[in-house]
Order: sequence, then C-alpha cells, then structure tokens
Amino acid sequence: MTVQINTDNNVEGNARLKAYISDELGTALARFEDKITRLEVHLGDENSARSGLDDKRCLIEARPINMQPLAVTNYADTTEKAFHGALDKIKKVLETTFEKKKTY
Repeated sequence: MTVQINTDNNVEGNARLKAYISDELGTALARFEDKITRLEVHLGDENSARSGLDDKRCLIEARPINMQPLAVTNYADTTEKAFHGALDKIKKVLETTFEKKKTY
C-alpha cells in the first residue's frame, strides 16, 4: 500500500508531518493493506492567511484493488484534527464497502 501526501501552498508539508501521517494510516488501516493499492492524502487551508472556523481540509482517497476509488473529506480548525476526522471516516467507509462485498 503506497501512501502519497499532498499539501497546498498554505500547509507546510515537512518530512515529520509526512512520516506521522504515513505511520497513522499504516496503523489504522493495516487490516486493509492487502486490499488497497494506494492512499492519497490532500491537506489544505481553505482561507490561506486568514483565520476561520474549520478552514483546514483533509481529503483521503483510497484505491481498492479492482474497485472505484473511495474518498472522504473532513474540515476542522487544525490540520491534525482534520486528518484524524478524515481517517475515522475512511476507516468506516472501507469497513462498510468490504463488508458489503463479502456478503454478495
């Protein structure tokens, strides 16, 4: 499972942040590792330099084998909260998707 992390010009995508996100994804989604080819994480700040409520965005896109990509988006007041919210969402979407596929 390949992890690709993208940031816009308003979010600093340093190596420490990328390592943290990769580790969190690997731990949280380990049971889906053989069913997913790639995960893409997109981090952004909707308001750039201005502050605002829930202006940090995290989009996580999962590419399951032989299936259409699945994507979730979460907004929060910090990049970390946005990431963890999106991580919870993608975990639920993957669980639901693979459970449905197993029953049919």
